[in-house]
Amino acid sequence: MAKVAEQVVDILVEAGIKRIYAVTGDSLNEINDAVRRNGKIDWVHVRHEETGAFAAGAEAQLNGLACCAGSSGPGHVHLVNGLYDAHRSGASVIAIASTCPSNEFGTDYFQETNTIRLFDDCSCYNVLANTPTQVPRMLQAAVQHAVHKKGVAVLGLPGDLAMQNAENGMTSTKAYHTESIIRPSDTELANLANLISQYKKITIFGGIGCENAHEEVVALARKLKAPVGYSFRGKMALQHDNPYEVGMTGLLGLPSAYHSMKDAELLILLGTDFPYSNFIPEDCKIVQLDVKPERIGRRAKVDIGLHGQVKASLQALLPILAENTDDSFLRQQLDFYGEVKRKMQTYVDDRGDVNIIHPEFVAAEIDKLASDDAIFTVDTGMCCVWGARYIRATAKRKMLGSFNHGSMANALPQAIGAAFAAPNRQVVALCGDGGLSMMLGDMATIVQYNLPVKLVVFNNRSLGMVKLEMEVAGLPDWQTDMYNPDFAALAQSMGMRGFSAAGPDQVRDALVQAFAHNGPALVNVMTDPNALAMPPKTEFDQIRGFAISMTRLMLNGKMDEVIDTIKSNYKHIKDML
Repeated sequence: MAKVAEQVVDILVEAGIKRIYAVTGDSLNEINDAVRRNGKIDWVHVRHEETGAFAAGAEAQLNGLACCAGSSGPGHVHLVNGLYDAHRSGASVIAIASTCPSNEFGTDYFQETNTIRLFDDCSCYNVLANTPTQVPRMLQAAVQHAVHKKGVAVLGLPGDLAMQNAENGMTSTKAYHTESIIRPSDTELANLANLISQYKKITIFGGIGCENAHEEVVALARKLKAPVGYSFRGKMALQHDNPYEVGMTGLLGLPSAYHSMKDAELLILLGTDFPYSNFIPEDCKIVQLDVKPERIGRRAKVDIGLHGQVKASLQALLPILAENTDDSFLRQQLDFYGEVKRKMQTYVDDRGDVNIIHPEFVAAEIDKLASDDAIFTVDTGMCCVWGARYIRATAKRKMLGSFNHGSMANALPQAIGAAFAAPNRQVVALCGDGGLSMMLGDMATIVQYNLPVKLVVFNNRSLGMVKLEMEVAGLPDWQTDMYNPDFAALAQSMGMRGFSAAGPDQVRDALVQAFAHNGPALVNVMTDPNALAMPPKTEFDQIRGFAISMTRLMLNGKMDEVIDTIKSNYKHIKDML
């Protein structure tokens, strides 16, 4: 008779799970052995469970469903950060949290945790099995929740229960993947069309909900003569082949998208839960369409809120819309965007110097050399800025990051998941030195499975985004500098190819060699630690704070650092004043 562990693995295989990211041990060993004997599913031995959770989240975002696991106590506690990221990203992830023996619950036993409390805030389904009969029902429900609620589902599984004989209940153990079409009613769409007809200055702002609706959004922009801005998660869906796009807004975005939204009479929000309310205008009409109606109105004062998928809703809306014949607003915004792009190019053309290579130049070179269908992962912080501004979308490229949760150290583990999910596509990770340092151990995972991941380290010897945050708040940066090892030599010691670029003239050659290598490679680029990335909407308090922080540095005898900062960012500073 099959064990519970074997039954769990069989159900996962039936649901479409290809691999489990985990570190085996004690209470998880029965699941590990069941995977070994099954032969239809792989066990990916990561060095840290957080890596496993991030990798599963990345795979789920690319392929639809993934799985990670953690052994009792510290093992599954390590999953939490990666599961928070997956859940907030809408990634369908099954997490198996094995626990101490069930007869020891409530005794403060070795490695005992309360999995229900632990995972409650980062999951849409979270249960702890106590009997063999419960396991198949709970796991089937976990798959259904993860797939259809787009989130994390956790199954707590005591190690002793995994060893018991499996029992088949009366309910299904099969996973049901269904797709529905959701759009507003005809009456709601008619009301929306009537509202739109009253305005000429219209801006569209899209998010991840536009992922499969590129053609429809472009058609809407064409009909309304409306510029199209987008969130970071909407970038890859809306930037490419779109003559109406004006870039991103938000903390990492561009002035053009903010300008288009601020000057609009009507703002149409499509499939976005964009969190920064201070970038949303307050003096125009706002329409919001989202497949999750609970999100409507929580970021802005919405005049019309509609429940629906972007693609299906626009397909129904477009035929009843009157065409806007006045394109003056659109042309004005596109002209402004053109000037913004011209200024951005000056940072690329000014490549920097030895050990102070401009990161904008590096990102632009990556963009030129990467394949048309590359998958990029970007660490939270400055790497997000360079990825957002200089990595261009195509119809096939993807970009993953910790966009909602904002965790450090996500790029490397997400690259692992992406490489497993899409073995025939190029995977490029834009790593911060701080983020990479946190997950160095899993470079060994990349080598162990010979994943052809390319890690590009923006080595600015500091926590760059934190440094900027402190400066615009009027604080001299403190404890943001970092001692770094030679990342290229470290990569070589782990068995992957390592390349270094200390000067601008070495960047392209290092990237070309790394990208051409048939296996894992790391490029260590010595970037400018004083490079800033100011948001598109610069508040007076930020300008004042920056000036105060520079003054404090001078008073503390750090005149050289002030001069270096000004030299590195004279264009930003000129635009601020």
